[in-house]
Amino acid sequence: MILGGLPGLKMDRASVALGGAVVLLALGELDQAAAIATIDFGTLGMLFGLMLVSVQLQTAGLYAALSGLVARIQASQVMLLGLLIALVGVLSAFLTNDVVAVAMTPVVLAIALRRGMNPVPFLLAIALAANAGSVATIIGSPQNMLIAQRLDLSFSGYLVYALVPALLSLLVVWAVLALIYRGRWALQPGDAPQPDALPDPSFDRWETIKGLLVLLFFLYSFVFTEWDRGMVATVGGVLMLFNARFMARPMLERVDWDLLILFVGLFIVNGAFAKAGLATDLVTWLRTMGIDLQDSGVLFAVTAVLSDITSNVPTVMLLLPFAGQDPLAGPLMALASGLASNLIIIGSLANIIVVDAAAAKGLKISFWSFAKVGLPVSAVTLAIAYLWVRLVVAY
Repeated sequence: MILGGLPGLKMDRASVALGGAVVLLALGELDQAAAIATIDFGTLGMLFGLMLVSVQLQTAGLYAALSGLVARIQASQVMLLGLLIALVGVLSAFLTNDVVAVAMTPVVLAIALRRGMNPVPFLLAIALAANAGSVATIIGSPQNMLIAQRLDLSFSGYLVYALVPALLSLLVVWAVLALIYRGRWALQPGDAPQPDALPDPSFDRWETIKGLLVLLFFLYSFVFTEWDRGMVATVGGVLMLFNARFMARPMLERVDWDLLILFVGLFIVNGAFAKAGLATDLVTWLRTMGIDLQDSGVLFAVTAVLSDITSNVPTVMLLLPFAGQDPLAGPLMALASGLASNLIIIGSLANIIVVDAAAAKGLKISFWSFAKVGLPVSAVTLAIAYLWVRLVVAY
């Protein structure tokens, strides 16, 4: 997980996790029934269903239309930056933040280049706002869905802990980017790459309305009913495939299957880890070192640090069994894993998507230039989140 693959092999985290699960099955550490029992199908169902709704809205042109609308507004660059951050943050709170980044990055990049604006702060805004906005709800990110399923967090109950930190985090993203890039909003002539043609501006109103209605139904069922979230999301997502305008295969191809495979592999590996008693041994050893993972404050700090080393989903899967009975543990883990993702490029897939898109146009966003923005954003937003949950909500 730390290296992102195996040295010398063209593997990624998903294939490594799947390979680990298969090896454990082959060695008999888990039989097939036990392996299946470790898989949280509710979390996978929520993730898969929301991915399909996000793909539906992307295919219908909603993301391109919204990002194009913001980018074309005749306003100062600082104001445009704020509007873009607000839009990405809201979308990421209710839809898969990686899909939001994939859909909006090429549109914003093309429009910025055409208007002679430095696209880097706007691209960084997409990545940072996607991570910050995703912490607002239990469906904003894969790890939030997992935490909510395992700890039985309600949609509205979690919102009390996370909404204010998410909104303040978006403001921090805006302030830091505006400060760091002040006086550098124009693209230098020698550094100006040729802008791509704008993506197809076609916008399908009916298909967009259909996707938004399904999303609203998800939110209604999550807040006001006791229906199984995974089943609701799966059924709603699959209904998007019953479509007279969009082919089902291209929609399925846009689903992040790598992320789903990563989840399955890690479920099985972590199941074997717990079955072998290693989880208990780890907790005991850490306590002797003065680190009690069942303390929600310690869990918050460890989650934040590991999320930038092993990635947020594997970190949450590893640490979730240690959440204990503290009701603050789940919200603090979700906030820590999401906000810490803004620290460095490899902190989240959204960061990588944006940086790769810039690199494809010859605009290099280096590790240090990203961290120069990400470090103050992560430090301030993590402090805000912890203080809000501890001092305001808990008391």
